[in-house]
Amino acid sequence: MSKNAKIAAGGVAAGLLLLIWLPWWAALLIMLGVPAAAYLALDPAQRRRLRRATRKEIGR
Repeated sequence: MSKNAKIAAGGVAAGLLLLIWLPWWAALLIMLGVPAAAYLALDPAQRRRLRRATRKEIGR
């Protein structure tokens, strides 16, 4: 299993646990808010590099 697959599986497991313990709207807010906050915490050069890398992968 690749590293990205392990991360995705962990994210799904964490999301399911959140849905069990919290109301659906709170779990959704956390699942969408954490990655958004992490992206906004990057400086502009890191954001450009991240966008450029994802565009290269899409073109494959």
